[in-house]
Amino acid sequence: MEEVDVEPSTTVIVDSAGFHRKHLGFEWGPGDLLVYETNYKLQGNESCSPFVHIVRRDEDICSPILRKLFNESHLIFVGLQKIKEDIPSKNKKSQFVSISKNYRSVIRACMEELQQNAGKRSHDTHHVSILLAIELIWNLCEVLFIDTAPAGSLLLHLLDWVRLHKSDVDARAREVLQSDSPAQHQSYWDVVISLVLQGRTDEARQVLSKQASLREESSSVFKSMDGLLQTMPIFNPTGTQTLTEFEVKWRHWHEECDRCLQENTFASNRHLETICKILVGDEDTLLEQKELLSTWYHFLVTRLLFTHPTIKPPDLHYYAQSSMNMFLGPRASPEPLDIILLSAFEFDLHQVIKDCSIALNNWWFVAHLTDLLDHCKLLQSHNLHFGSNLREFLVLEYASGLFTHHSLWQLAVDYFDHCPEFGRVYLELQIERVPLDTERKAIKVLRICEDRQMSEQVRSICKIMAKRALRNNRLGSALSWSIRAKDAAFATLISERFLQDYSNKGSFTDLDLLDNLGPAMLLSDRLTFLGKYREFHRLYGEKRFSEAARLLLSLMTAKIAPRSLWMTLLTDALPLLEQKEVIFSVDQTYELMSCLEDCFSSVFQDEDIESTKTELLRLALARNLTMAIVKEGTIET
Repeated sequence: MEEVDVEPSTTVIVDSAGFHRKHLGFEWGPGDLLVYETNYKLQGNESCSPFVHIVRRDEDICSPILRKLFNESHLIFVGLQKIKEDIPSKNKKSQFVSISKNYRSVIRACMEELQQNAGKRSHDTHHVSILLAIELIWNLCEVLFIDTAPAGSLLLHLLDWVRLHKSDVDARAREVLQSDSPAQHQSYWDVVISLVLQGRTDEARQVLSKQASLREESSSVFKSMDGLLQTMPIFNPTGTQTLTEFEVKWRHWHEECDRCLQENTFASNRHLETICKILVGDEDTLLEQKELLSTWYHFLVTRLLFTHPTIKPPDLHYYAQSSMNMFLGPRASPEPLDIILLSAFEFDLHQVIKDCSIALNNWWFVAHLTDLLDHCKLLQSHNLHFGSNLREFLVLEYASGLFTHHSLWQLAVDYFDHCPEFGRVYLELQIERVPLDTERKAIKVLRICEDRQMSEQVRSICKIMAKRALRNNRLGSALSWSIRAKDAAFATLISERFLQDYSNKGSFTDLDLLDNLGPAMLLSDRLTFLGKYREFHRLYGEKRFSEAARLLLSLMTAKIAPRSLWMTLLTDALPLLEQKEVIFSVDQTYELMSCLEDCFSSVFQDEDIESTKTELLRLALARNLTMAIVKEGTIET
């Protein structure tokens, strides 16, 4: 099998001579797209298929670390489904935010583990980049759609978002501060400016103090900058200050920064002047820091911080679009991630989900995010034309992919359970494709089906396992599976095999099963006979001869014993007939004699009967009859 990672090239349907055609067949699966080539000659029906190409393979489920992501997120998903509908909306919001953070913590934990292995395996680096993008998008959606922060608080959340995903600043700051001479370090001013760009003014002041202590002649300039950074207003959502009061205070501070710039307060130090220009929100200066900002969305948040800190959610899309255009420039084309983030800033949820479905390499992200957003009542108006809603469609696709894995399929069951419209149908189709490699696995699958009253699948699994056990001559297991399947015909067949084995070996196997059949033996006449016949042997072994005799006689007179075994049953009566104590009554003895004659006439009339065995039976029956008559006559007198 040849594996390729790209779409196959266009196949010629008819060659230049017109003598033979080439066709490509396609087969979609939850994890793969299989492409197979078939060649048909115009003359004859010869065909050739040298390769099956796996064009797309979902390799994520093969990664042990990503399997942790699937397992842990499954628990979060199940917990989310248990949130009751009647809980007040305010309480639900905090729960949803908490669940969103749980999802992100799982993503981040897997990402950190993958980063540790990135040097060893190249494909782990690819997974890290995907998880980084996923966490970035999820975090933004949490801020905009789930937490729904109002003006003032919104920018604080966006600053946290940027800081979390631009963490290299912390590493560089540590490197500078831990050096022998921080103020002389080549990255010193990059660190100061980076901290200012992220609104981390207290940390920027701390780093600036290293420089101020070395330059006494310009200490006043550094003090002025320290003052601006120290007095920069930051909105406190939990405080008593109103948004209007904050805006007034921020405007006064902004005017002070602008005055310092107009008076050339920092003209003697170009780095401080650059910082002052950043504080007043000068766009040209901000764009000069592209290397430190690195992304247009960092540029957007920094731009808002120093020009419009009380931005309202509806106004975000304008600033987002213009920031992306300014940062990327007219020649650069936005990447898929840029388009997704822009759609989020435009509050176009469905476009975010659509673009993520196309850009990302599996359904995990869109399925779980959409499920959470659906619980937040943000997708109620979006139904798909073929009947299912968007949330259920994506969850079904994700769960179907899990079913291709040898162990993750068990997680998929819970996802199907929480898809009310088509979940059961999908589960019924997928469960039949699970390979029943071992009896333990078959029992797991069976329990899943039994818990959900999937009777047809239960019968199918049991039949498969019963036939497999019978092929391996494991009669006990085969009988057990056929009873669970309630398959009377197959139970009859296996019972016959048990009886054949008994005839050949003179003893039963799987006694624990046969001794504990209970009501299950009523599934078929042959199984009933097998169970009762084993019970006869048990009673005889326990020296409960009278009960054993009644049971043996009932097996013959009730006509449930196969006639081929009548002679065996009569032979089993011999030890009871030869007991010193009379076991069979007169009437029972006559019935045994009648059975012997029926057996002789119907079964053995054309065969060479062992006359010795027959004579022994007749003699034993005659002797028992005499003793029974005497005994019963004595009792009457």
